[in-house]
Amino acid sequence: QVQLVESGGGLVQAGGSLRLACAASGRTFSSYAMGWFRQAPGKEREFAGAISWSGSRRYYADSLEGRFTISRDNAQNTVYLQMNSLKPEDTAVYYCAATTDSNWYRNYEYQYWGQGTQVTVSS
Repeated sequence: QVQLVESGGGLVQAGGSLRLACAASGRTFSSYAMGWFRQAPGKEREFAGAISWSGSRRYYADSLEGRFTISRDNAQNTVYLQMNSLKPEDTAVYYCAATTDSNWYRNYEYQYWGQGTQVTVSS
């Protein structure tokens, strides 16, 4: 089992940047593909992006590619989400999640979830 704790959320003006971090504890971090998801008020949770065990492969939601970048540091048991050119519509609770599923890039039923961190983008 793995425990996940997100940090780095907050209030930012449109056009600004934030970097979220997700610290993992428990079983070997490098055994998990990691994903970032978000849920805006009144909407369903949606996929933002994911990264493979080694970090060699990354996938993003079409609408976010080019603005969001996922990275990981397996030595620090941490995955990051760099968010640039933020828009008010990026306002959401952001969750990181972990999975051992080999279809991590298309199956979003991840096994472990953090509690989320709020990102608010003002116009």
